[in-house]
Amino acid sequence: MRQVRLGRTGLHVSRLCLGCMSFGPPGGPTHPWVIDEDAAQPFFRRAIEAGITFFDTANHYNYGASEEITGRALKKYARRDEIVLATKVGLKMGEGPNQRGLSRGHILDQVDRSLKRLGMDHIDLYYVHRLDPHTPFEETLTALDDLVRAGKVRYLGASSMWAWQFVMLRETQRANGLAEFVAMQNFYNLAYREEEREMMPYCAAEGVGVVPWSPIARGFLAGNRPKEGEASNRAKTDKQAHAYFGSRADYAVLAAVEKAAKRLGVSPAQAAYAWVLSKDFVTSPIVGATKLSQLDEAIAAEALDLDARTIRALEAPYRPRAVMGHQ
Repeated sequence: MRQVRLGRTGLHVSRLCLGCMSFGPPGGPTHPWVIDEDAAQPFFRRAIEAGITFFDTANHYNYGASEEITGRALKKYARRDEIVLATKVGLKMGEGPNQRGLSRGHILDQVDRSLKRLGMDHIDLYYVHRLDPHTPFEETLTALDDLVRAGKVRYLGASSMWAWQFVMLRETQRANGLAEFVAMQNFYNLAYREEEREMMPYCAAEGVGVVPWSPIARGFLAGNRPKEGEASNRAKTDKQAHAYFGSRADYAVLAAVEKAAKRLGVSPAQAAYAWVLSKDFVTSPIVGATKLSQLDEAIAAEALDLDARTIRALEAPYRPRAVMGHQ
């Protein structure tokens, strides 16, 4: 698998990133559709064998269980200096106002807890997991800078927000000589392209790596909802996916994906992944899977080059929609 630079940094990552939100105790508190540690092992092994070196998790994913599983699996299947590991801070980790957000106290507490769960001495890429409206930007940014200076974190990233907010954050970092955000993890796929208006051009101009989450629209573009009998447990129980996708316009996009996939002799998921990978501003989309066949589809898509005619056909049905994913 191809290895590419993360934005303008010297850090190289694989063209696909394995998302580890899918791993944890079944029926867990944040994502009840996840698969357990034993079932997760083949995913890590297959990813490493295919050349995936980039892995993404978060402290919030079943309150640390994903980090624990990810850390143990990567120790088993890879050398630490061969992988790039990302995790996040900001979402709820317990009851009470100090168990979430981007305050200095919460960040400093949670980075140590994440490192302990991962069984590692540093995090390669540390994301703020959405913005915290109750904490001043300067407090968050100085705390993150301290983590970089202490060697606990190598690079910083941010997740879905308005482009103007991301600009303000990065300009504050520059003005104060703080470690800058070098990656943006935002919501982007054929059925949700609002990020093309401002965030993607900004990241391209500034050399910020783009690591999209949900590149196949939480499975919608794989056709998992029309085929309920063949759907994964996640497809049946992921309430957020059902809230995001399902309009007439969404199904028009899905029809275009299925038509292109049939002509190319690939699955709809492969066609949808290949479209995201065709964008020069995209560094490494995050692949989430609860079946090995889903991971294999993404791996196969990395080698699929779409021609201009196919890209136009895939994009034609899209209609502007409300902004999503910032909460």
